[in-house]
Amino acid sequence: MNLQKIEDEALHLPREERAQLIQRLVLSLESPSEEELRSDCLLEARRRSKELDNGSVRAVSGEDVMRKAKALIK
Repeated sequence: MNLQKIEDEALHLPREERAQLIQRLVLSLESPSEEELRSDCLLEARRRSKELDNGSVRAVSGEDVMRKAKALIK
């Protein structure tokens, strides 16, 4: 299917579906690649590990996080 055919078909979609398509296309342009995500995740993991190691942050248990999150929702 070529670009012109896709465009023609997209223009015949209902307004709401065209808006959804636009949103998905824009997000696909803004989304980082898998390689960028892996790199960013690794950098973030290293940063957090250093913070735990040097004591600038304190670890919080999963149970505490869930309890606080549930309290915020109520």
